[in-house]
Amino acid sequence: MEFNKRTHTCGQLRIENIGETVILNGWVDSRRDLGGVIFIDLRDRYGITQIVFEPTYNLAAHEAGKDLRSEFVISIEGNVRKRPEGTENKTIETGFVDVMVDKVIILNKALTTPFQINDNVDVSEELRLKYRYLDLRRNRMKENLLTRHKIYQVVRNYFDSNDFVEIETPVLMKSTPEGARDFLVPSRIHKGKFYALPQSPQTYKQILMVSGFDRYYQIVKCFRDEDLRADRQPEFTQIDVEMSFVHEEDIYEKVEILMHSIFKKIKNIDIELPLPRLTYDEAMEKYGSDKPDLRFGLLMVTLNDAVQNSKFRVFKETIENGGIVTSLLAKKCGDYTRNQLDVLTDYIKKLGAGGLIWMRVKEEGLEAPIAKFLSDYEKNNIIKKLNAEVGDLIFIISGTKYKALQFMGSLRLEVARRLKLIKEDAKPALLWVTEFPLFEWDDETQRYYAMHHPFTSPKYEDIDLLESHPEKVRARAYDLVLNGNEIAGGSIRIHDSNLQANMFKALGISKEEAEEKFGFLMNAFKYGAPPHGGIAFGLDRMVMLLTGNSSIRDVIAFPKTSSGLSLMDGSPSEVAQEQLRELHIKVRN
Repeated sequence: MEFNKRTHTCGQLRIENIGETVILNGWVDSRRDLGGVIFIDLRDRYGITQIVFEPTYNLAAHEAGKDLRSEFVISIEGNVRKRPEGTENKTIETGFVDVMVDKVIILNKALTTPFQINDNVDVSEELRLKYRYLDLRRNRMKENLLTRHKIYQVVRNYFDSNDFVEIETPVLMKSTPEGARDFLVPSRIHKGKFYALPQSPQTYKQILMVSGFDRYYQIVKCFRDEDLRADRQPEFTQIDVEMSFVHEEDIYEKVEILMHSIFKKIKNIDIELPLPRLTYDEAMEKYGSDKPDLRFGLLMVTLNDAVQNSKFRVFKETIENGGIVTSLLAKKCGDYTRNQLDVLTDYIKKLGAGGLIWMRVKEEGLEAPIAKFLSDYEKNNIIKKLNAEVGDLIFIISGTKYKALQFMGSLRLEVARRLKLIKEDAKPALLWVTEFPLFEWDDETQRYYAMHHPFTSPKYEDIDLLESHPEKVRARAYDLVLNGNEIAGGSIRIHDSNLQANMFKALGISKEEAEEKFGFLMNAFKYGAPPHGGIAFGLDRMVMLLTGNSSIRDVIAFPKTSSGLSLMDGSPSEVAQEQLRELHIKVRN
């Protein structure tokens, strides 16, 4: 079908174009027939231009315009005019002009769409994902992807200007234990053997440091076969970074300047540098989370000192067993009803907590179900420790240190939601969380696992504790947190093969398993590995937060559902038996 190349986009025409003959190509966004004069909003990704079919201006074009329907793809030629007085649309940049149509060509007709192409459409996500190519025509979705594109450009320009080299790493690699289940790819040529899709380029970027590429970055796809949720997909995108001859401060500096640039260019916000920092223990004790939301107060307070001599059995046994008594002060919430308190108690119990203690601050002192078990001295200590005032409400949870803190951290967020303390227009809250534990204990398997990954360096002063007290070893690891969401994480790496061997030993990885899984990396270290460290950003999550969305599916062009399905193309799908035979695979029912 013949049609002329457009002279302008649908978002380009202005007052200065009045009188020009133009050609526009796009989709019919909306159609209005007002007593014979047909008005159509023509849409492309750049914007909307109103085009007019008027019988007294061009009868042939008007007759052709009668056949146009929503989402038809058309090409028009016409003359730009100033809109008549009072008909301007000041909400769009092209709203002061329209185009009188002389000629129209229907390039493609369209069926009636399963949902309207507008931002306020009320339709299930499943239907949107099934017809994702239509969903992406909506302005909101278009803006999400354009913001993502802009972030790509900011990232690439920043790293290029700072002497980083963009290097691609393999998508088909060796299966290595990195904390999640691998996606495996069977080899047709090598019977019974498999490639794995990378959970991250971790080993490759460390080898690039050994190779002398002292500043590397990559915007890279990663894959993890794990349970999904709103901010998790089986395939996701990282901004992956590694540097040689660096300490933590070098990483912080480079990342903070990048984040300042992203916020300035994407949101026109100047974030204050340097960013605040909390150690892991500080974050847990004050906020009950290793990714604390600092957009509101409600700081948790540890009460061990205030109740250390308590005869109340719960407090007494908790402290004797090395646990924690943590508290939260809700200002001016002393009028909460018993039903409201029961709802919060049930909420915390469903998370796994044994219970929730509450106390109202009254003129005559503390009112609480456990008040009779506490001395006046202890009650006064609690009030003083929290700076509590009459009319306030106190929550207390006790138990094993990190579990109790996590429960209170969840309650902190729930109370903040109920009190509407989290404002949509609040200033972005960025911070570093540092000095994570190197290991975390798993009760089910009765062994330690690396909290980040097995290549994370311990703090030098804690190396001697690797064998005797692994639970006390701190990592040279750091996370970047935005509004209560981890958006980046990294560490200074182990670059010494002997220390790496000790790390594997502490993790219960035998020499044979270490050689099988990581021998190629260990061998590389023997030929002169520089000190190095890096960080990886969760790009999808970062774009989600910057665009104000609640799911990363809304900032990915073609995402999977929460169960890992692609409703648009039907993957995963069955394959022909011949393909399976070539891969030496038999599917068991």
